[in-house]
Amino acid sequence: MHKILDSIDATQPAALDRLFAFLRIPSISAQPAHRQDCLRAAAWARDLLAEMGFSARLSETSGLPGVVATNHAAGPHAPHVLFYGHYDVQPADPRELWQSGPFDPQLMDSPRGKKIVARGAVDDKGQVISFLEACRAHIAINGKLPVRLTVLLEGEEENGSPSLAELLAKERETLAAADFVYVADTNMWDPATPAITASLRGLAAVELRIHGPSRDLHSGFFGGLALNPIQVLVNILGQLKDSQGRITIPGFYDGITPLTKAQEKAWAALGFDTAGFLGGVGLTTPAGEAGQIPLAQIWARPTAEINGIYGGYQGDGSKTVIPAHATAKLTFRLVAGQDPGKILDAFEAFVTTRLPPDARAEFTRGGAAPGYGLNPSATFLRAAQAAMAEEFGKPAALVGCGASIPVVEAFKTQLGLDTLLAGFGLDDDCVHSPNEKFDLACFHRGTRAHARLLAALAVPA
Repeated sequence: MHKILDSIDATQPAALDRLFAFLRIPSISAQPAHRQDCLRAAAWARDLLAEMGFSARLSETSGLPGVVATNHAAGPHAPHVLFYGHYDVQPADPRELWQSGPFDPQLMDSPRGKKIVARGAVDDKGQVISFLEACRAHIAINGKLPVRLTVLLEGEEENGSPSLAELLAKERETLAAADFVYVADTNMWDPATPAITASLRGLAAVELRIHGPSRDLHSGFFGGLALNPIQVLVNILGQLKDSQGRITIPGFYDGITPLTKAQEKAWAALGFDTAGFLGGVGLTTPAGEAGQIPLAQIWARPTAEINGIYGGYQGDGSKTVIPAHATAKLTFRLVAGQDPGKILDAFEAFVTTRLPPDARAEFTRGGAAPGYGLNPSATFLRAAQAAMAEEFGKPAALVGCGASIPVVEAFKTQLGLDTLLAGFGLDDDCVHSPNEKFDLACFHRGTRAHARLLAALAVPA
């Protein structure tokens, strides 16, 4: 391992050259004008993997191709890891806010040292190259990797992954043979503390429309007698939560495993700055579920959020109408143990049982995915914790994520595989924004940690 780490240290300039070459390709999947650039990025990644000794190819889809590469020199009994990343990037707009060209990568000074600045620097080209450089070091020193490795690089992650299901189905035989998936597209807790994301919240989206009169009514002629759909809508939505912030839909919390005291203690020890977190968006007071620590409120507890509400006249001045209908858009952030379909069924029942005469509810369901929780006793999780502790001199924080990562659910439902989420980005990396960056120290130490993890995975539990 010392020789491998020394190799990573000594070859960092060459690693940066490879990363910068990748970053110069404007592989913006959301913009059709950049389709050829995306194809060029896919071919570049395929050729890089082939040069490293992988069997690498493009896997065509109805959209952009995936890059699939395998290196199984470790032998049939070695653990099998599926590494996932993506070669596409977000649009660079607004370009006038960039300090340098978004596809002209630069190494710039920052208060913490050098930083790599370019679109895709951390999301996800920098993280992908960091992992591949760890693989390169193992191969350079030992002639092979310590594990069987399959690499899957997607080309449409930043555009909603429209072809991912097709790609996973097409490559199922290759991909599902792995023991687990490794994704390095997440963040550390802070610059000195690595993190493993052990849970994700899921999602259930719905649009609710309340119908009332057959047309908009004059509020002078009908007001006081006719039903007002906006009033019905807000009355029902106002009953979604009680005074303690708990959601009142019957059965909403069924199946949820409460946070353990040990987990509460571990999260409390992270020193989360609630005041700073809220202050950054102009707020002062936690408004979530009473009796839950702040990190639990955003990582481990489900929510019901009204994302939009509208009805009636929206223009300038006054138009005195009782509208024919009113609409709200809602999303439920869900945790492991909750079924999105059952949650939406329960919400529909909650609404319909509260409808007054002459009111009718219409529901349009949107995206849905269950929450995800990693088995705390998983062998690969213990290996990752040990590798991070060796590199950083402290245990990795086991954190949650309040958002959803759809690819994790896809791997679980389509391939039956759990996912280890352990990346080396930081909260201030300006992901999806102008001046996206990746601290050079995070890129370098991430590479070393990847190398340690690959070795740790090969050691029997």
